[in-house]
Amino acid sequence: MTRPSGYLIRMLAFLVAVGVAAALLSPVLITAFFNNPVLNSLILLILLLGIGWNLNQVVRLRPEVVWLETYQTSRSRLAALPSPRLLAPMASMLAMREGKGGDGGRHFTLSATGMRSLLDGISSRLDESRELSRYMTSLLIFLGLLGTFWGLLQTVTSVSDVIGSMSLGNGDMNLMFDQLKSGLAKPLHGMGTAFSASMYGLAGALVLGFLDLTAGQAQNRFFNELEEWLAGLTRLASGALAEGDGSVPVYVQALLEQTAENMENLQQILTRDEDNRIRANQTAMTLNDRLAALSDTMRSSQQLMLRIAETQTALGPALQRLADVQGGDEASRDHLRNIEIYLQRLVAENEQGRTRATTDLRNDLRLLTRTVAALAEPPR
Repeated sequence: MTRPSGYLIRMLAFLVAVGVAAALLSPVLITAFFNNPVLNSLILLILLLGIGWNLNQVVRLRPEVVWLETYQTSRSRLAALPSPRLLAPMASMLAMREGKGGDGGRHFTLSATGMRSLLDGISSRLDESRELSRYMTSLLIFLGLLGTFWGLLQTVTSVSDVIGSMSLGNGDMNLMFDQLKSGLAKPLHGMGTAFSASMYGLAGALVLGFLDLTAGQAQNRFFNELEEWLAGLTRLASGALAEGDGSVPVYVQALLEQTAENMENLQQILTRDEDNRIRANQTAMTLNDRLAALSDTMRSSQQLMLRIAETQTALGPALQRLADVQGGDEASRDHLRNIEIYLQRLVAENEQGRTRATTDLRNDLRLLTRTVAALAEPPR
């Protein structure tokens, strides 16, 4: 998706150029402004409101583009973004799909009718937002014409008053020219009102017209790219129904769309069942490995117990001979005590190994029982 920053920069550059031109012509503009301050102030106020509105039309596209790009790349981050305004119908459709237990738009598809209705809704929202800008442009032209006719009306009235007040009764030509000069001030003021209002109104309409044109280009670019992306998600009908799409009953089309959606849900269920089966097989293989390791441990413990029994058997005659010795010295008694401690240690280690092997065997048998019970359950 194209960001609207380029169009916003173009609008700001145009406003800077207009501001520079107004600064260069400021003496003339100030003189024209004071011919009718009330009407000219109203024109400038509407011009400022129109500029702000057109800039807002371009700025408001950025959250929509960010939301759409986030949906296309990382849908898990949509919850952190504010809800879109222009794309509110699409967001509602995705929310309804997630509420039905769907995959959150991973295999999101649209029918041709659904895409057409969705694009029509977005197009109507864009047109509605531009209606106010167009009205402001027309209002500036209307105020300029209103000031023109207002000034012309003042001029005609003033000229008629001047002509009516002129007289040659005393025959003084200087006095007559003084009366004419003082009488022409009001007609000239009316002409200034007419031309200043026309100039401000038409210039403001020119500025708003360019801004509205740029905002329309940004919105059309956004709409076209959205249409191209939705075209890739649209499922078209085929066969006889596609040739006579206009004559297909509504309930038949709804039934076909519901059937297609059910097939997609069935495909998703089968995919999840296949994933569960693969995980169960992996769990069974892991359990077999653990059972093999447990068997090796038990075999090693058995061999250790056999060696201990053989050692005890080999030490039996020596212990017997030592027991038969009468009046043995202190070294013999220490040797016997060490042998007894060694035997006790061997017995304790044997008992610990047997207890640990028994515990591991119980845990693995419990895991095997749970795995077999999970595999025996019928799929949902």
